[in-house]
Amino acid sequence: MPGAIGIRERIRAALPSFSPAERRVAEAVLHDPMAVIHLSVSELAAIADSSPATVVRLCVSVGLRGYQDLKITLASESIPSDRRVLGDITADDSVVDIAHKVMDGTARAVSQASRTIDGAALESIVDALLTARRVVFGAVGTSAPLALDTAYRLATIGVDATFAPDVHTQHVTARMMRPGDVFFAISHTGSTFETLATARAAKAAGATTVALTSFSRSPLTEISDRSIVAGSAETSYRVEAMASRIVHLSVLDALFVSLSRRSESSDAHLALTEDVLIEHRL
Repeated sequence: MPGAIGIRERIRAALPSFSPAERRVAEAVLHDPMAVIHLSVSELAAIADSSPATVVRLCVSVGLRGYQDLKITLASESIPSDRRVLGDITADDSVVDIAHKVMDGTARAVSQASRTIDGAALESIVDALLTARRVVFGAVGTSAPLALDTAYRLATIGVDATFAPDVHTQHVTARMMRPGDVFFAISHTGSTFETLATARAAKAAGATTVALTSFSRSPLTEISDRSIVAGSAETSYRVEAMASRIVHLSVLDALFVSLSRRSESSDAHLALTEDVLIEHRL
């Protein structure tokens, strides 16, 4: 059974069967497995003088489902389970202590992102959204609610923005886009198969591709015309990184506010939105 022995032992045992490129990836993993937990697939490929496809091929050859599976497996074997989930939470912490630590950690993540985010990238994305014929969002998993919320909020200021939760619908819609449209992908890892496929379809159709992700080097940033990178150290090895979603939501809120201020018709559309919402409130 593949899981009976550790992943590093499985990689080491398979070294003789790897191609030269795969062997370089394997040696990089074995040399510093903890560092790999914090790398995107493109970053590991660059370190190993290889390609993301080679990294994924190596992962599959040792019985994993892909690169994220490798990172999670390395974390599970190298980091105690309580630390993976709880971080600096201790057994003696009360519920209030835990709440304070979680909130403080999230605040640090948002603060760090605000200091490191690329202002020029934000400006160019606002410009692209302002002039877009329509905006189509692409996201899956825990990024999907962010895409749904942002598409709705942009619609309230007069932007023709949509998000379809179904990935097949996303893919077909992206392929039907054309020059003048903007495809906006949201992905923490920048390596999700469905989002990558949809972004490629939108790009092939002539749309401008925009990405929000946590890693500066990833397959998604390589595809996208414009990218915003905003993440946190906490997000590197947890399966579901809540802090990264809050950071991404803050960036999306900043984009919304910027668009609201620069769009000449936003006030009129917001007034119409408020008028509709009054009907749904006591």
